Amino acid sequence: MTPSLSRRSVVLTALALPALAACSPDGTATGTGSTASDAGSDAGSAASGAFPVTVEHLYGTTEIAAAPTRIATVSWVNGDTVLALGIVPVGLPLVEWGGNANSSTDWNDAKLEELGAAWGGENAPTTYSEADGVNTDEIAALTPDLIVAAYSGLTEEEYATLSKIAPTIGPLAANYTASWEDVLTAVGTATGRSEEASALVDQLTADLAAVGEENPEVADSTFIAGNLSLSDHLISIYSGEDTRPRFFTALGMTQAEVVTENTADESTFYFEWSAERADELVSDVFYTWAAAGDTVETFQQDSLFSTIPAVASGALVLTADDHQTLSVSAASALSIPWALENVVPSVVEAAKTARA
Repeated sequence: MTPSLSRRSVVLTALALPALAACSPDGTATGTGSTASDAGSDAGSAASGAFPVTVEHLYGTTEIAAAPTRIATVSWVNGDTVLALGIVPVGLPLVEWGGNANSSTDWNDAKLEELGAAWGGENAPTTYSEADGVNTDEIAALTPDLIVAAYSGLTEEEYATLSKIAPTIGPLAANYTASWEDVLTAVGTATGRSEEASALVDQLTADLAAVGEENPEVADSTFIAGNLSLSDHLISIYSGEDTRPRFFTALGMTQAEVVTENTADESTFYFEWSAERADELVSDVFYTWAAAGDTVETFQQDSLFSTIPAVASGALVLTADDHQTLSVSAASALSIPWALENVVPSVVEAAKTARA
């Protein structure tokens, strides 16, 4: 991730669009980068005659002449998507915010092991830090034949630089708002695995929708996805094309009218809300990420946040574990199954509480 330390980057961090830096637990790069893509090549194969292909993005159109075998990724989610299609990248950033003990994610670890490229093995991807921006030098050293930044905040200048190294898929939408479906479809096209990508989109969409279909309380509930900061009483509301509202909508829930009515336009992914007007945030369920140790009672004891109807009723969904927050805030083809198991049960419980 590469935004400068501006209001935009501060908001991304504060709203749990976590910054993923990328160093191994001891701060060094890992993996050889020489055999990673080959390790996943047997998990699926590019359609014969599929190339050349083109992928459109914010900065134009990228042509991929032949099936890529050495893919490097920028920012989070993109590595997830490549792995979901059975391809091990030669290089990817590790997870600094919300990561596990491997500076990775549980869903990445499981897929890498499945593909014979577990961390510490000779087929593991090389990793690099993005703490100071796109790591052009590390990426170039891997001699990739495709760079994926479909879900990112990559600037046009950074895109131009990376394109000198290899064909690069730039961001599909601005401000980290590209949907996991669009990213998966684009990477499927770029790797000659469109059929696999389409099938995976259909399967995950059905899995998400099944939550509402099997739990009427969820399907009948309205939601607000936001961030309640206990330390300074700041309220931020996610809206429009942000990942979190899309996640809850995919479960069959309906975004609360107060959010829809106050969303300026389709490019608005969040807006701030006065804590003194917290009681106007009417919805059945409210989602927020929180610090470890915070509970629903913590927010109910707050003089301002307790006036939010969903907080008062106990229908507050918390991800007080950074790994859980990451699985929803940067939802991907790999994180969604994990979130369905580890986050969604609390959504179902909150919806039932709201209907009690």
